[in-house]
Amino acid sequence: MSSPEPDPAAGRVVDGASGPPAGRVADEGGVSRPSAGRVADEGGVSRPGSSDGAGLDTAAALPTRPAGAALPPRPAAGGGGGTLSLLGSEVVTLFRRWRTWAMLGALALIPILIAIAIRVSGGASAGRGPAFLDQITGNGLFVGMTALVVATPLFLPLTIGVVAGDSIAGEASLGTLRYLLVAPAGRIRLLVVKYVVAAVFCAAAALTVVVVGSLIGWALFPIGPVTTLSGGQLTVGEGLLRFLAIGAYVTVSMLGLSAIGLFLSTMTTVPVGAMAATAIIAVAAQIAGALPQLEWLHPWLFTDRWLDFADLLRSPPLWDSFGANALLQFAYIVVFGALAALRFTTKDVLS
Repeated sequence: MSSPEPDPAAGRVVDGASGPPAGRVADEGGVSRPSAGRVADEGGVSRPGSSDGAGLDTAAALPTRPAGAALPPRPAAGGGGGTLSLLGSEVVTLFRRWRTWAMLGALALIPILIAIAIRVSGGASAGRGPAFLDQITGNGLFVGMTALVVATPLFLPLTIGVVAGDSIAGEASLGTLRYLLVAPAGRIRLLVVKYVVAAVFCAAAALTVVVVGSLIGWALFPIGPVTTLSGGQLTVGEGLLRFLAIGAYVTVSMLGLSAIGLFLSTMTTVPVGAMAATAIIAVAAQIAGALPQLEWLHPWLFTDRWLDFADLLRSPPLWDSFGANALLQFAYIVVFGALAALRFTTKDVLS
């Protein structure tokens, strides 16, 4: 057997059994070159890649950033700016949905139907029908008030139950909940944002009834000074401000129900179930409030002061009802907000 011969080019010993060193292969002429997966640059330094395109590794296959180009900005990881951005995005998403506009349109139909019915029939009998109904023919501004009396017990809770019940469960059913929770401390922040969006819808729903009622009343009936429940008179401008304050009262009245809906939405991945449960709870609370046998429970029901907004049509307005109602709704927000946070922060988010 012949002894190994030195290789003058590489300064190493080769024989028939040994191959090129790891990471290098020999071509047909016996000259070693970088193996697939690494290529040599102009300075002779090997780098990932392949001179002939074969055997590209994962790093070489990724797109490269041009020299001198700035790194793309990172998304906001929490903080006020990130929260406001998320809130704006959620509000825009809410009002881009056809479902939202369909519900607001259905609420707008309530004052329109009331006004048309009174106009066609020639007036309402005194003492019959909802409150303020018999005053519409004398002043069209009362269309909005009458519509609120009709919408508050049932129609407003139905629409708000849809928005609040869909807040978390809807994202889970669509598989987008995990995406929303990417940012640090995302769960509590997302809950707060979702609740604020539900509160925005509460305001939009109440104002829709008041504004559409005032407009249709203006179109079909005479408009003049508003007679208060105390017998005084308000100018048209003052009357409109009082009606807007009543819309704010109804908005506050729905905040407790929104908190209940948010909590129920964290309990399931089926949004229809949370929506239905929220609406049923609103109806059940009103039924309990109408039973004299449960009189001890009435002050604790979130529906107890829903229809007390008429106190704002007195001279001067009685703000005690507004304050008591706000305090009651705040208590429900705290209790069910805490329950929602406890449930959501310990929940395994799988979708």
